[in-house]
Amino acid sequence: MVDGGFFPVVLGGDCSILLGNLLCLRRRGRYGLLFLDGHTDFYQPAAEPTGEAASMELALATGRGPGLLADLEGRGPLARDEDVVAFGFRDALESAGAGMQPLPPGLHRVDLEGVRAVGAAAAARWALERLGEGGSAGFWVHLDVDVLDDELMPAVDYRIPGGLTWAELEGVLRIALADERAVGLDVTIFNPRLDPGGTLAARLCECLRRGMAARGGHGS
Repeated sequence: MVDGGFFPVVLGGDCSILLGNLLCLRRRGRYGLLFLDGHTDFYQPAAEPTGEAASMELALATGRGPGLLADLEGRGPLARDEDVVAFGFRDALESAGAGMQPLPPGLHRVDLEGVRAVGAAAAARWALERLGEGGSAGFWVHLDVDVLDDELMPAVDYRIPGGLTWAELEGVLRIALADERAVGLDVTIFNPRLDPGGTLAARLCECLRRGMAARGGHGS
């Protein structure tokens, strides 16, 4: 799809699908990652209580962890530290208490407090500037819907208080996806079993539609 000029949107149950998406891009060259997630997902296997890849996919994607996943096809890391921006996370106290390894100094980050300090739009533009500093050919957007405020989006598996508003997320997506360097998007963690009436699904789809409308002629 990418070779054909299309913009893939990948829907998955949990965040481990990021590894397949980035492997596809790594086969093509060097790409960055805008990581929109309520958690940093940088656990090492020894510290992750359930041992699931969905809590350590950012670590694996940047080449940290068992080689079976951290060095897929001998191409690891799938994304270099300097080509990644972790955006909107709010799990610092929780992850530190669980013994998660710290984010490396070269990996760019702006947590929820930092986003609020400057505004979501300004933070998104800052993130894109960071993604443009290296030699990457473009960037992938990873969206874990638990980046949204827990009261607005409770249909997720790992709830944590706080988060972005719908308007903030839509604004971030519009800015990111309007950039011609954006090559694809994945959406994860939304749990339809926790949304029996479908109202949250409808609101999420509307947010994604508005955000993706900014792509214009950059592929579909």
